[in-house]
Amino acid sequence: MIEYELHRIRAAELHRRAAYERLVREALRGRRAARRAPAARRRAGREAPSDTGRPGRHRLARTA
Repeated sequence: MIEYELHRIRAAELHRRAAYERLVREALRGRRAARRAPAARRRAGREAPSDTGRPGRHRLARTA
């Protein structure tokens, strides 16, 4: 009977720990999103960074 009680205690501890880790991950995800939101709003007003207006490099094929 003692083994069964120990099993229940360990299982309950694992459930509590998993719930805590999920809470921590959720909080980190929220903080990350809050930190990235202002930068995303700033980027939305600008043109794409790859659009520089310069012509691309046209190279000839290399000869052997």
